Amino acid sequence: MTATDKPSVLFVCVHNAGRSQMAAGFLSALSAGAVEVRSAGSAPAAQVNPVAVAAMAEVGVDIAAEQPKVLTSDAVQASDVVVTMGCGDACPYFPGVRYEDWVLDDPAGQGIEAVRPIRDEIRGRVVGLLDSLGVPVVAS
Repeated sequence: MTATDKPSVLFVCVHNAGRSQMAAGFLSALSAGAVEVRSAGSAPAAQVNPVAVAAMAEVGVDIAAEQPKVLTSDAVQASDVVVTMGCGDACPYFPGVRYEDWVLDDPAGQGIEAVRPIRDEIRGRVVGLLDSLGVPVVAS
């Protein structure tokens, strides 16, 4: 990564429908475009979890237009940081890529009351990730 390149982060979970979509939404919003954001799943769902969409809308982050995407080796190789959220061994490993594993409850099948604390924990972790990348958090 050169000084003129913006850092890139890939969030990976199994279905790319909840945790990884919420994390990508927060990273996009809180970095104001200073970070290239990707998300993917090892077995993508048909759509983003509507409860995750509703939970994010409560805090002013719109992920309604997002679609789950399949995880590719190219996406991993093109990322400076890969954050996994329960994708297990399905996540390809490449030397030189920084990996973090975030252990979070899966919002699948949960009601909004159960998803809010997951959302809030993801936001806190995204703020920490931005700090580690030297990217200031914009007000949100």
